[in-house]
Amino acid sequence: MNDFDQVPQDDLPQLHLDSQLCFPLYAAARKVVNHYTPYLKPLGITYTQYIVLLALWESGSATVGDLCRRLYLDNGTITPLLKKMEEAGYIARSRSKQDERVVTVTVTEEGWQLRTAVKDIPFQVGSCIAMSREDAFSLYQLLRKLLGTVG
Repeated sequence: MNDFDQVPQDDLPQLHLDSQLCFPLYAAARKVVNHYTPYLKPLGITYTQYIVLLALWESGSATVGDLCRRLYLDNGTITPLLKKMEEAGYIARSRSKQDERVVTVTVTEEGWQLRTAVKDIPFQVGSCIAMSREDAFSLYQLLRKLLGTVG
C-alpha cells in the first residue's frame, strides 16, 4: 500500500486538475506555441522574440516599458531577449535624451526583412488548429477579456 491509497480522492475537489482554469490555458498555450517552432527555428528566433517583433512592426519602435505592458512580460524577461535580438541585428536600443531611464527599441532594416520571411506563419500555424473561424474568434475574445480582468 502506498501513500496515495490512503488519500481520500474527493476531500478537496478544488485541487483536482480538471477543476483548474489555469491548466487548460497553460496546456493549450504550450501546444499552440509549439506549432511555431518549426517555422521560427530556421530563422533563428524564438516565439517570444517573434511576438516582440510583431509588436514592433506595428509602429516601428516602442519603449521597453510599452513592450512589457503589451506583451505581459516583465523587465527581467524582456531585457536579455532584446539584447539577443540586438546582437542578431533585428532591433536597436537607445536611451531617451529626455529621460535616460527610458529605452526605446527600434526595428532595423534586417528586422524589417524578417517580417517578409514570417508573413505566412500565422496561416501555417492556423491551419494546424482544427477550430472554426467563429470558435477561434470567440476564444480570442474570451482570452482578451480574461487578460483584462486578471490583476
